[in-house]
Amino acid sequence: MFTGIIEDLGVVTNLEQDHDNLHITIKSTISSELKVDQSVSHNGVCLTVTSLNEDFYEVTAIRETLNKTNLGKLNINDKVNLERAMKLGERLDGHIVQGHVDQTAVCKSIEQQNGSWLFTFEYDPSLNNITIEKGSITVNGVSLTVVNSKKNKFSVAIIPYTYEHTTFKLLKENSMVNLEFDVLGKYIKRLYELQTSS
Repeated sequence: MFTGIIEDLGVVTNLEQDHDNLHITIKSTISSELKVDQSVSHNGVCLTVTSLNEDFYEVTAIRETLNKTNLGKLNINDKVNLERAMKLGERLDGHIVQGHVDQTAVCKSIEQQNGSWLFTFEYDPSLNNITIEKGSITVNGVSLTVVNSKKNKFSVAIIPYTYEHTTFKLLKENSMVNLEFDVLGKYIKRLYELQTSS
């Protein structure tokens, strides 16, 4: 489990295709604190550390992950948002994030708003995921609050600190991002569907 509060921006230093799998090597300031078998969120995708040294560590993404997220589009020197799994007993500064990406979205617009930025994203509504006004959403692993919630579109306001310390500063129009919708909202929606279908 994660909180959506990004700890570091990792840099992709190597990509190695192995059948349907992709081995990804990341350089990060948190590498020395990791252990093999630990879970780390990469742009919101929970992956297991398979090997490491002082400055670098490696994870593996399987075909399903590559198909459903933006990790399959990574290139050498790309930056990724990193977060280690949350510790029980600490403050939950973001919201409950599983590290299981529901689908991708495309950045439709970026507006500067007198000291902050408004990013608008559009996603395929056929998967029946929903946002709600002032609800939580995870974009590339970052816990954010939804504004302008529509059926297939929503916006998020980004403050300067988040902009500078995450990959938001690298996003452009038509950039693909990973979305994880609020887990509580998903359970409530599913319960409602079960009740109305019976």
